[in-house]
Amino acid sequence: MAPQFTVIRDTTPDSAIPKGAVVAMGNFDGVHLGHRAVIAAALEMGRAHGRPALALTFEPHPRRFFSPNTPQFRLTDERAKLRLLAGTGLAGAVVMTFDKARAGTSAQDFIHHDLIGRLGVSGIAVGYDFHFGKGRVGSPSLLVNEAPRLGIEVDVQPHVDIDERPVSSSAIRIALAEGLLDEATTMLGAPWFITGEVIHGEKRGRDLGYPTANIRLDANCGLKHGIYAVRVGRGAERLDGVASFGRRPTFDNGSPLLEIFLFDFKGDLYGQTLDCAFVGFIREELKFDSLEALIRQMDDDSARARAMLAAAPDAFPRLGTVD
Repeated sequence: MAPQFTVIRDTTPDSAIPKGAVVAMGNFDGVHLGHRAVIAAALEMGRAHGRPALALTFEPHPRRFFSPNTPQFRLTDERAKLRLLAGTGLAGAVVMTFDKARAGTSAQDFIHHDLIGRLGVSGIAVGYDFHFGKGRVGSPSLLVNEAPRLGIEVDVQPHVDIDERPVSSSAIRIALAEGLLDEATTMLGAPWFITGEVIHGEKRGRDLGYPTANIRLDANCGLKHGIYAVRVGRGAERLDGVASFGRRPTFDNGSPLLEIFLFDFKGDLYGQTLDCAFVGFIREELKFDSLEALIRQMDDDSARARAMLAAAPDAFPRLGTVD
């Protein structure tokens, strides 16, 4: 049985915080391969010193605080991020509220009050480009310089490159926006996924022989509109299918909706929460002149999705349990 993943927040009493832990610091949007290198360094440091390793992250994303009116396509909301972190082997996560007070905290105060005073950290792992504190003055080099005086260990991880291109959350967002799922999956280390509640739709799919489970994604989701091979998680169960994300140009050009047709499945999913991993991009969203042409295309999409999923039988993010 996996150990419990503990989430520490600003309201957590000091007495409930495991002093002496090692922390991997970052925003961790997507928990991609670059983030995982930082996490692996923290886990190794923790094992070497017999200490638990935690992620330290911020919510909401600092970008949302500084630019509240700018749409932000997050790869993972808070819960998805924590579930991914829980699947890495970390003992828990420290979630710090990013607000006006946090934004105004100097780098030195953050180190001495938050990291040393409240958390009592024994080690820190960060990425090469991580900055913190008022004016983003805090840097990996500052932590390295302060480490001997503070009696802690600091590990700074270089960027992770794929085909000579640095892995980053921004690069993954661009890949998803362009339908380059293979690129996004490679940088993430697993398929990108969303979680949502199944809602009632127009029931058109049922009439076409393709009943769908419909999920409304975040309004700022930047995923390219089109048809995808997907693998759906319902608890521990995995179900393969084909999905459309877009505005349904053949019918109404409405607000974007994710419509999932699950292969070989019968049952009522309304109100249930599903995880949907995007395994392969099949084609762009199209407008059809007739329902017959649409159904023929859906038959072809389904066959292609089945082939993609058969070629990737284990494609699904490793998710832990978060209370």
